[in-house]
Amino acid sequence: MGNITLEQASAVVENVLAQARTRGLKPIAVAVLDAGGQLIAFKREDQSSLLRSDIAIGKAWAVLGMGMGGRTLVRRASAHPYFYGALVTMAGGKMIPGIGGVLIKGHDGEIIGAVGVSGDAADNDESCAVAGIEAAGLRADCGEA
Repeated sequence: MGNITLEQASAVVENVLAQARTRGLKPIAVAVLDAGGQLIAFKREDQSSLLRSDIAIGKAWAVLGMGMGGRTLVRRASAHPYFYGALVTMAGGKMIPGIGGVLIKGHDGEIIGAVGVSGDAADNDESCAVAGIEAAGLRADCGEA
């Protein structure tokens, strides 16, 4: 299994933040995890609310742990709330299935990490994540609605 590099993860974070500022979004937090679930890069904007850091990490952790984008997780969690509730419990509360969690794939399609963004509307969080990943020359996987 390949891993996102620190240089790539840092580029994703900076590009996500630049996208959010260009669009005038609320202050956000951005977390990038490697394929093994370790935090590689993280930034939280000034004035970002208290839980945004944990939510961003939880969104990234959830998509990485389940191997599917946030949109797919949300759809499945809605259809099977007891199962996904059990998963969150099994994960020690680290998993937050939500839009704004996006898998990062290398050029060969292999999952190399995940990004979580939190702070604005979920669709805005996700679109910034996708823009940041793509600007870093990687592929984004949000899942299917």
